[in-house]
Amino acid sequence: MPEPIDIEITESRPGIRLDRYLAERFPETSRGRFQQLITERAVLVNGSSPKSTDHPRVGDRIQVSWPEAIPSEVLPENIPLAILHEDEDLLVVNKSADLVVHPAAGHSSGTLVNALLYHCQDRLSGIGGVERPGIVHRLDLGTSGCIVVAKTDTAHAHLSAQFADRIVEKAYLALVIGTVRPLNGDIRAPIVRHLIQRKKMAVTTPGKGREAWTEYRCLESLRDASWIECQLHTGRTHQIRVHLTHLGFPLLGDDVYGERANARFFQEHHWKAPRQMLHAARLAFLHPRTGQKIRFEAPLPSDIAACLDRLRIAPIPEAPPPARTSRASR
Repeated sequence: MPEPIDIEITESRPGIRLDRYLAERFPETSRGRFQQLITERAVLVNGSSPKSTDHPRVGDRIQVSWPEAIPSEVLPENIPLAILHEDEDLLVVNKSADLVVHPAAGHSSGTLVNALLYHCQDRLSGIGGVERPGIVHRLDLGTSGCIVVAKTDTAHAHLSAQFADRIVEKAYLALVIGTVRPLNGDIRAPIVRHLIQRKKMAVTTPGKGREAWTEYRCLESLRDASWIECQLHTGRTHQIRVHLTHLGFPLLGDDVYGERANARFFQEHHWKAPRQMLHAARLAFLHPRTGQKIRFEAPLPSDIAACLDRLRIAPIPEAPPPARTSRASR
């Protein structure tokens, strides 16, 4: 049985239900799963059994006892993995852009989870649920780079808490359409599920949705594009893609959030990026066993490098010099 996790609530979240609070703190465990754990009395608040509808308050102590994992029905598959690091507690993978993280509708096989089950066999955390063994956080289909996977339930709980407490450092590299201004920025805009297109997310007004915070800096201005680095302080679904589109600079190759901008780019340049140009370049966190900070970097994939080189070759048009006023016209 995995060790229970103890949480003390230190900040006020008026109106938030217990099941939602826990699902936000451990994003790879669904709200429905927490409702089940609360019903099974695997969650205690101040030593007593709560209801899913209860509202946690500052000072409350929550204990979550994770049950033994249910055997996964997902089949192991011999899919090659680019492993950046592996030890008895975790592994860090450089995920390829075409790899889905876990099984879902339309992707029952060929996922990172299938590959992990083959590589790790029965040495994966079960906290994430039957279809998500070992998965602590996600990268979208079409996004490449660093992702950490837990081998033990203890490691999973520690890593999840670090993500929730914003201890994990996450740096992404992105090619966006347009000349980014200002060159450095701080985007703090809450994100909510799109009202009509339910597979998309959208920026909403303050006080609604979930808090989202992205910092960015422009590394290089290119022909009708910019090469930028993003630091994530929160980890909302599609956060970088939504925030940059909200700013007016959608990702090159992102046909979900930047369809019109990418269509214009194709008309003007006569080539198209093979996927959204987003790469999780660096990841740093505290090792769950030693407490030491460890850092990992995923090399830039060849498709992004090729697009970057292509944009560097194209000259950036310079503004014409100001017209000189002749003496006769003065």
